[in-house]
Amino acid sequence: MELSVDSLETPALTKAQLADLLFDQIGLNKRESKDMIDAFFDLISSSLIEGSDVKISGFGNFQIRTKAPRPGRNPRTGESIPIQARRVVTFHASHKLKEQIQNEGVKLVV
Repeated sequence: MELSVDSLETPALTKAQLADLLFDQIGLNKRESKDMIDAFFDLISSSLIEGSDVKISGFGNFQIRTKAPRPGRNPRTGESIPIQARRVVTFHASHKLKEQIQNEGVKLVV
């Protein structure tokens, strides 16, 4: 798949583009394609919200990490402000994905 760059922004693969790929390559109708993509991301989101890691073989792992509260600083005023504890999502790419990125790179059409 080739990505075309229409602006100066970093190109992104959107949910709509994924649904179009399912429509084109697998033959699902557009509504089924959109529903399948939405269900996939809803499943990942709900698993992460519950605190479960999500591991996609050959792609990578999504994990929830709890960050402790810490002191922060407003960069504009220099005022100290507390940063509350929070949960964040981290992603670690698999070795296979890292190899593919290093060996092949991304083909862009400008």
